[in-house]
Amino acid sequence: MMQMKINNENYEVITSNDISNIEQAVDKSSLSMPLVAVYCGSRIGNSEIYEQAARELGSALARNGLGLVYGGASIGLMGAVADEVIKGDAQAVGVIPTFMLKHEIAHEQLTRLHLTDTMHTRKTVMAEYADAFITLPGGLGTLEEIMEIATWRQLYQHEKPMIILNINGFYDRMIEHLKYTTEQGFMKQEDLDRLVVCNTISEAIDMLQTVVTIDDAVDTEKMAGSNS
Repeated sequence: MMQMKINNENYEVITSNDISNIEQAVDKSSLSMPLVAVYCGSRIGNSEIYEQAARELGSALARNGLGLVYGGASIGLMGAVADEVIKGDAQAVGVIPTFMLKHEIAHEQLTRLHLTDTMHTRKTVMAEYADAFITLPGGLGTLEEIMEIATWRQLYQHEKPMIILNINGFYDRMIEHLKYTTEQGFMKQEDLDRLVVCNTISEAIDMLQTVVTIDDAVDTEKMAGSNS
């Protein structure tokens, strides 16, 4: 593996070659709790309700014995979730591509920080760690992440729960558009139904508690284009 130094510490860089043997690149054996992947903005948004929700989610995950895997940054909603998970003594794993270190400052208090060569490798590593996926408000990157993981589910690459946390009605228009997509015959109703919409954090946590014991692997080898 390639190596890179941050704050005088050496980090291995996981590359697209490594994800063909993802279990070796991602060691889950030393983790003591299930991890929830949280997709959210590297910005804070224009209303304080979004940061408040991110912090509440982080606290609630930790209180309920759930850890975090996320994009590794210390800024925006991403940093807010991670701060509260760490404060609650739960495990937090960050995954960030090397080229993004110029734009997003890596969080320094994580249980584990992985560097990757590309965005695709980042998302594959996060998916491997995750036992469930939650989407908070965010921008294009957040939308792309939840859409990709929903597509992987549609293609039978995983069976992990996917929750859209619709804080302040943020995702109302997207949900409306997905319903329209289904009505117009471009999406199956069952695939729409698998994207569970929760309007409150307690609702999302209740949902996770019933399903997050599943440790079902995402078929990341297929997603990485491996023939094995």
